[in-house]
Amino acid sequence: MEFDDTAAMRRICAERLGDESGRQFTAMARRGFRLDRPTDAAPATGRCGLGGPALLEPGTPWPRYGGFPLSLHAVLDTEALAPWLGDELPTRPGLLNFFCFDPDVPYEEYRHLDLFGPEACRVLTADPALASEAGAPEPANSYPDTPLHAAEVTMLPDCWDLADDDIAYDPAQHWGLTSLILTEMADLDGNTAGRHRAFGWPDTSYASDVTERDADGPEIHLLQLAEDMDLGWGWGDAGTLYFTIPAGAFAAGDFHRAEAKIRCC
Repeated sequence: MEFDDTAAMRRICAERLGDESGRQFTAMARRGFRLDRPTDAAPATGRCGLGGPALLEPGTPWPRYGGFPLSLHAVLDTEALAPWLGDELPTRPGLLNFFCFDPDVPYEEYRHLDLFGPEACRVLTADPALASEAGAPEPANSYPDTPLHAAEVTMLPDCWDLADDDIAYDPAQHWGLTSLILTEMADLDGNTAGRHRAFGWPDTSYASDVTERDADGPEIHLLQLAEDMDLGWGWGDAGTLYFTIPAGAFAAGDFHRAEAKIRCC
């Protein structure tokens, strides 16, 4: 769930969850962005966009998996996003290029590959001062170049991405933390699973977590891509593609450890 007004988010959480649980929930808030087509009132944000060419430094090889080139799906310009992210962006990676495996060839040619393996997606960084446009080699899919406006929002985790010990709750009234959030906050869930988002928290709207956990805590959400008929991509029945990265790797700027996950009905 996402909020334009952080103060209102804190007030609502306190009113619905109580002082202690409300404070614990709002402490998990992260800054993120709604990604939409630009308008006259909301122009494109830096070099953020869907499809189009990759923005890579000279000499950077186009990523491949199983001999097939990956397809460029999006570019995020973290220099343009950094003022809102602040300390939540511990390194300055510059441009983030998001690639995923979906070659324009018959399925029989790649049915032996693990489409959910770590090599089936890639996030490549680039220095904005050095990066230049790189077109997708065949048979990668090449999607229309679509600029994006990134609107600043504050996000709370989806109920399925919470662990029971994150927030205090009464086990006599709720079978778990998910039950508490579903009961008290459900009407504020804007169901962003069908939309494009960056950073913050993902929204699955399904009983399936996206942000896994390790000793450093929940993974960092980088990008959420929904079905987009104008671009011609989709992932199953109402599917959404999520890029995440372990918190420790994100803090170190090691985007080679980012991975993609697909959730659908």
